[in-house]
Amino acid sequence: MERLSRQPGGGGLNLLQKALWFVTGRPKLSTVEHWPRDNSYAGVAVSETSVLALSAAWACVNLLAGTIASLPLMVYRVDRSGNRVADKEHPLYRILHDSPNADQTAMEFWEGGNTAIELRGAMHAHKETMGGRLVALTPMNDPTCRRTETGRLLYRWVENGEAREAYEEDVFRVRGFLGGMSTISAGRQVFGLATAVNTASQTTFANGMRPSGVLTVPGVLKPDQREPLEKALGDKFIGSVNAGRPMLLEAGVTWQQLTINPEDAQMLESRAFSVEEVARLFGVPPHMIGHTEKSTSWGTGLEQQTLGFVQFTLRKRLKRIEQAIAKQLLTPADRAAGVTVEFNLEGLLRGDSAGRAAFYQSGLQNGWTTINEVRALEGKPPVAGGDVPRMQMQNVPITEATNPVAPSPAP
Repeated sequence: MERLSRQPGGGGLNLLQKALWFVTGRPKLSTVEHWPRDNSYAGVAVSETSVLALSAAWACVNLLAGTIASLPLMVYRVDRSGNRVADKEHPLYRILHDSPNADQTAMEFWEGGNTAIELRGAMHAHKETMGGRLVALTPMNDPTCRRTETGRLLYRWVENGEAREAYEEDVFRVRGFLGGMSTISAGRQVFGLATAVNTASQTTFANGMRPSGVLTVPGVLKPDQREPLEKALGDKFIGSVNAGRPMLLEAGVTWQQLTINPEDAQMLESRAFSVEEVARLFGVPPHMIGHTEKSTSWGTGLEQQTLGFVQFTLRKRLKRIEQAIAKQLLTPADRAAGVTVEFNLEGLLRGDSAGRAAFYQSGLQNGWTTINEVRALEGKPPVAGGDVPRMQMQNVPITEATNPVAPSPAP
């Protein structure tokens, strides 16, 4: 059972809130473990805002949510010949593929929804109906949920400053890992440490003059000599903008350069390790968020990591959404008629001309796709004879390959 906790707030939605419709609002507890997200052993607060302030976390969420949202979400049906075809006339096609509501495109809707899944563990949208027919999906801003005496789930949320509520049959929801455990709750110690290390490094630069060297003077300075010297050093050399500024020494004053101290070196290592820890939490290969410290930026190894990202990270996220749609948005009549909803992973090949060419070549040479089907995927019109499946090396019609012409009898 979902158990969320957030006190509803008021006020209308501004443009930023509309862009982040799914994830705006106060932090809440995990729907599974009820872990407080504002605690960490590092002593810093952990929330959606602080986590997204980490470049590694921002890159992971942006990559996951953006990639999933960019994939075409297709509605298929089985025609009279038993072939599966795209059903663009189905009422869900426009909602899922084009525009779920009046304010958002499909890209914006699914990007916000997947961001909510990554950060909070679940996405929720209200089913807007007209005459019993689904006409829109409107994001719900961080709803609370409880089970009523009748066993039904009742959701409450705030929209445009007004409190609203709806039962589970009027709510579309996609739960994340373990039924709704958020990444922030499970990894709050990792995010807390990364935030603390970032804060420490920022404070070092903000406060300015890290002891990179020592000024040595002959004898002992009097207070009226030391204070002007310290003030002059602070005014001219404190702050990152003054780094590398030349220094004039006189009256026997000497400068001794210091190497980086072990504490600073350890902090730099901790920052690099934090990137790997954050990437591991989200299941993202570090090189995909720009962290190539321990690997080359090119090569077969990274190609295999990228393939693994699609197979083991994206696939389960896509499957959650597809099954939630099949369970909550398709009618029994749709399911009986063979209507299905799936993400089209071929969208990932749009930026890879070599991979796309190899994929098409395999289909054309082995008879599981036709020339016109490939041309349609590339946005080109069909050609005469392009609907005939062909086989491998000889590139002959598949009917001739399976039913060869008998040789003529010898005279």
